[in-house]
Amino acid sequence: MILLTKLDNSPVAVSLEAIKYIETMPDTLVFFLNGDSIIVKESVDAIMKLVIELKSKIIKEAQK
Repeated sequence: MILLTKLDNSPVAVSLEAIKYIETMPDTLVFFLNGDSIIVKESVDAIMKLVIELKSKIIKEAQK
């Protein structure tokens, strides 16, 4: 899971497997497979970096 920030500054943990796609219009909207969506403060680029960091960490742990 990655930790994102809603517009009211509350944190929200998001499962990567639940994300369908992410758009910027101009706020960043995260759309989920179940049809829900949330607006977050992070940019698409920042979210992509978080995803890469998480996946890298998972791969490193699996190689131990």
